[in-house]
Amino acid sequence: MKLLWITNSLFPEVYEKLNRKVPVTVGWVHSAAQALLSQNEDINLAVASFYEGDGIRELQIGRIKHFLVPDVFRTKPHDDSKDFLWQQVKEKFKPDVVHIHGSEYPHSYSYVRACGAAHVVLSIQGLVSVIERYYFGNIREREILKATTLRDLVRFDTLFEQRANMRKRGEYERLLIREVHHFIGRTSWDRDHIWAINPDSSYHYCNETLRPSFYKNQWDLDGCEPYGIFISQAHYPIKGFHQVLKALPIVLRNFPNTKVYVAGTNFFTNRGMRINGFGNYINRLIRKYRLADRIIFTGLLSESEMCQHFLRSHVFVSASAIENSPNAVGEAQLLGVPCVASYVGGTPDLVEHGKTGLLYRFEEVEMLASNICRLFADHELAQELSENGQVVARERHHEVRNAKALNAIYARIASPEY
Repeated sequence: MKLLWITNSLFPEVYEKLNRKVPVTVGWVHSAAQALLSQNEDINLAVASFYEGDGIRELQIGRIKHFLVPDVFRTKPHDDSKDFLWQQVKEKFKPDVVHIHGSEYPHSYSYVRACGAAHVVLSIQGLVSVIERYYFGNIREREILKATTLRDLVRFDTLFEQRANMRKRGEYERLLIREVHHFIGRTSWDRDHIWAINPDSSYHYCNETLRPSFYKNQWDLDGCEPYGIFISQAHYPIKGFHQVLKALPIVLRNFPNTKVYVAGTNFFTNRGMRINGFGNYINRLIRKYRLADRIIFTGLLSESEMCQHFLRSHVFVSASAIENSPNAVGEAQLLGVPCVASYVGGTPDLVEHGKTGLLYRFEEVEMLASNICRLFADHELAQELSENGQVVARERHHEVRNAKALNAIYARIASPEY
């Protein structure tokens, strides 16, 4: 079977072939490809992704053929005159099934416009047409205005403009969903939203295979940093880092040695023209609650470094305003790290309150603080959530089962009646 994947990012081996540094954000899609190929010798896989160049380039690396497509779809509004690029890719490879990974960017809609939706399946990662509703993360507009910086104004990159751009991408996403017949999802949240837009579609359930390091390590309560909290993403309001900061004074009242480790940009010292409005808002909260010595920004982390920060933490917190199925929660559970997560989107499909983690309503920072304190105080509860979470995560993210399920989906979609 000939499969064409359309992905947002180049695979690591392509970056290496182009003599470019591999971004730390390269993750689960690459892992899924390796798992799929390892389970089926009959798969002929091509991956189309984007690069800064002219014309389509072809690279054969191992068992995967890579089509490098000029990056004209993600950075500009949809342009019908560029659709011929997809027609070239399809003609060169002649796939039996086309699997589009993600609906967030116009290139996905462009493929369907150019080549049709026959034998196409779309994986739902996030849904920007829904996520944009929550973009401000419950921050009041007057607070956003107060925090807006000169950098935002010069670059036309305020939080208001970021949300407007996401809304525009959401329009293309909805057009795409109406055209495609087959969808791969993994939560009741994405299933319901797909049904609401395209009630006649076929929904195929398949979980994700995550990054290899998270299958090989085990969290240990005795080996973690007591009262250490890990946050894996915090760079824009949807991820809810500001809610963690609001909850932290309550946690510190009960556990004064608490520290929060945040993967990514250092909002507190990134000053001057480089700081954006959200970073400015975060700085204000850190100063307001006197948290400068409690927050440690780790910088960008590789897969192995991310894994080690999970293992060193006492509690992992997913504080998002909206999620589909946050991979960070899955990675934490695979390792056995006790999780506290906001009850949003598809997260309740991953976390059963009191059994595999603790849930709270996003707006209720007091409940967030209480859940963190419960895990700090109750080692038996932390251990129970760790063990239960690991059991369900190993089943949910099982590499072999997920690869077989995905191959079965492809076989159905490749059949003549589809």
